[in-house]
Amino acid sequence: MAEQHSDTGSFGHSDALDALNRSTSLDQKLASIHEALYVRADFVDRIAVVAYDAATDLLKTFLASAPGRNDLVRYEARLSESPSLAEILREGRPRVINDLALFRRGRHVHTQIIAEEGYRSSYTVPMNLDGSFWGFIFFNSRKPGVFAEEALCTLDVYAHLISAIVTAEMLAVRILAAAVKTAHDMVHYRDPETGAHIDRMSRYARLIAQHLAATGAASLDDAAIERIFEFAPLHDIGKLALPDRILLKPGWLSKEEREEMHQHTVRGLEMVNAIAHNFGLEHLDGLDLLRHIAESHHETMDGKGYPHGLRDREIPLEARIVAVADVFDALTSPRPYKPSWTNEQAFAWLRRLARCKFDEDCVDALIFNKSKVREIQEQFRESDPNGARA
Repeated sequence: MAEQHSDTGSFGHSDALDALNRSTSLDQKLASIHEALYVRADFVDRIAVVAYDAATDLLKTFLASAPGRNDLVRYEARLSESPSLAEILREGRPRVINDLALFRRGRHVHTQIIAEEGYRSSYTVPMNLDGSFWGFIFFNSRKPGVFAEEALCTLDVYAHLISAIVTAEMLAVRILAAAVKTAHDMVHYRDPETGAHIDRMSRYARLIAQHLAATGAASLDDAAIERIFEFAPLHDIGKLALPDRILLKPGWLSKEEREEMHQHTVRGLEMVNAIAHNFGLEHLDGLDLLRHIAESHHETMDGKGYPHGLRDREIPLEARIVAVADVFDALTSPRPYKPSWTNEQAFAWLRRLARCKFDEDCVDALIFNKSKVREIQEQFRESDPNGARA
């Protein structure tokens, strides 16, 4: 009998991008890509991804990999007011700038920060999802004149890799959000809530989150802020489980009925978990934010909220943010059972209940941005006088 030999092969090579196969956050994946790229293009000092919100024409910082100082975070600007970036879309091609000194006199904060941090050249690639523009990838270097044709061919490959990774994550979020929103819309057939309310309150939530992060009151990166914006409208998903006798009752609810109404938070968590499981999204980065928003947006700082009577910092930050955003919009919007309040009346009421019911930092953040609140209200006006029970 011939002797059998086992050839196990060689395992000396390590996959430089193995982190992409693991359940890690987007910023960790971008850092791994940057590290692998640095071996081939050590002049790339910064990679950044900027997302685009077509509804408001806003470009928003989303992800960045830049060892050391990185001041360009929590930044947004209108695409229509960024002619150099708008030109990239008109041309339909990426843009190379081999001497950023041309932009040192730029009036935008992002161009000033780029100059202050010593970046001298850049390569900007637009990202498209199914033919629709949704953001940019920036490769920045502190050396001028480094983006030659050979280097660009390498960067194009990495740009598509970054776009694929980020797009996959964004698609997963959109699938989850779409699934939950579809269920949520089914609730609105029974308990109508205008689309303008959803548009407003989600943007109030983002305003609050941005302010908390900018002032150091909370540790939130750009991706987390974007997730809060995306998931805020889905807070009442659990109302789908409520019977008509509770949801559609025109008068005040009895004690027993209120207890049943309170269960929509627990049911919301169960539904989010079920949808995530059915779509294979249990490990989606940021899913816990949606879980917390659905379950805890009716908890109060004094521990008298529901469903678990959480107190103060026991309540997840994202739930505290959404609570303020949702209640403010309910107060300032007309409902069948009440007229709309003025912004100042709503601000005063929230301030009176800050600390005992609402997070004081979240209330202060909303009030501090009252001019932006008014802009949101002007852009997303109420078109339907009927609305949901707050």
